[in-house]
Amino acid sequence: MGLFDLFKKGLSKTREKVASVLRRVLPFGRKIDEQLLEEMADAMLAGDMGPRAVMALQAEVRAAWKAGQIKEAQEILPFLKRRIASTWSAGDRSLARAASGPTVIFVVGINGSGKTTSVAKLANYLRKQNRKVLLAACDTFRAAAVEQLTIWSQRLGVDIVRQQTGSDPAAVAFDACEAAIARKADVLLVDTAGRLHTQEHLMRELGKIQRVVQKRIPEAPHEVLLVLDATIGQNAINQAKVFSEVVKVTGLFLAKLDGSAKGGIVVGIRDQLDIPVKFVGLGETFDDIEPFDPEAFADALFADLESPGAS
Repeated sequence: MGLFDLFKKGLSKTREKVASVLRRVLPFGRKIDEQLLEEMADAMLAGDMGPRAVMALQAEVRAAWKAGQIKEAQEILPFLKRRIASTWSAGDRSLARAASGPTVIFVVGINGSGKTTSVAKLANYLRKQNRKVLLAACDTFRAAAVEQLTIWSQRLGVDIVRQQTGSDPAAVAFDACEAAIARKADVLLVDTAGRLHTQEHLMRELGKIQRVVQKRIPEAPHEVLLVLDATIGQNAINQAKVFSEVVKVTGLFLAKLDGSAKGGIVVGIRDQLDIPVKFVGLGETFDDIEPFDPEAFADALFADLESPGAS
């Protein structure tokens, strides 16, 4: 299955939510007018693209219409696809690599976001690139997280550094750095404790982990990936803003996209946050991870809605 087909499947619930409205609003041959633009904006809001992004896209469609670049409804979706895809630059989605020694990637996010599952998916993705991966089970406040990651490390054939539940996460991180260097690991994936802005002690712990890791690997972390649950829509953007106040988030992993009717959140994220979406989760297995591709995403978001037969 190609990337477009994977995105199409993952965005099926989002399309179901907005398709009936878009088919009514954008029938083949309908002339563009202000009423059509308002109805189009309502449909996109239903997909949870976010009011700011929707208003910006509506303004661009209006400008193109006024300039005579587009005249009829069927021309709008190709225009929107091009505009949405063009908002991401080609160079901001690759994972950073350390100049020497292990590349350290922190994975952060709140409990329930799919964070620990996403760590396992990343480990599998990197392992398939023939990169030697080591896991650090630093979510020591939850026994389930440590046990879950341990089971997955065994299934993937990936080494893990762990301690007992309740251990100092920073101590685990330090041991993991030592192990990564000694074992010549290419990547050290650090699963951190799920935290909210109301949990100041956990936020402080994240800073402590970073300081401890930097003492052993000065340029670390090379990446900080924030896992966001796609099913919560605009609330994901609020979470990203909070985390960005505490740690420099370098990329987003959008989990549970396959179970969400709010896939348009990807558009809202780019509009409101200067943080690239680097990976998306499109299922439950280790293999259900894909690097984010804006063109495939935009194509899939509006799939089956462009043809005259969709009217």
